[in-house]
Amino acid sequence: MVNVVSARAVAERVTDPELPMLTLAELGILREVFEEDGKVIVSITPTYLGCPAMDTMRDDLLHALGEAGYPDVEVRTVLAPAWSTDWITERGKAKLADAGIAPPGKAPFTAKGPVPLTLTVRDDVTCPRCGHADTTELSRFGASACRALRRCPACGEPFEHMKEI
Repeated sequence: MVNVVSARAVAERVTDPELPMLTLAELGILREVFEEDGKVIVSITPTYLGCPAMDTMRDDLLHALGEAGYPDVEVRTVLAPAWSTDWITERGKAKLADAGIAPPGKAPFTAKGPVPLTLTVRDDVTCPRCGHADTTELSRFGASACRALRRCPACGEPFEHMKEI
């Protein structure tokens, strides 16, 4: 079978199982895609160690690439450098906001070396629905450890905020 779509283009269309409005590329976890000796090698980085979605991401990549005519695929997990919310593309952040999830701001600077996982919640999170700047934290954790649950007093809507890592 002749591949009409590049392996990279196929991998870039695979969506995140926990945030299906985002592709793995927009989320910044798709690191590298290349062909070597007839095999497609894909490298991905989890948003945090122990991320339960990694197996699903791997399976989704294998399936999408297989369907596109790439039967020999290896998905590698790359842990260094550690993923950061700074890797989410601007388009990805806009899609989060469109889905009612407040996108993360700039992650705190960390020095080289081991990266401590610090999931802090900002006090200045703007409502993605109405733009009100003064929102309230309801729960430190939302649907995953990477998200917090907040409420907007202006429109009354609850929403999630993706924490800065």
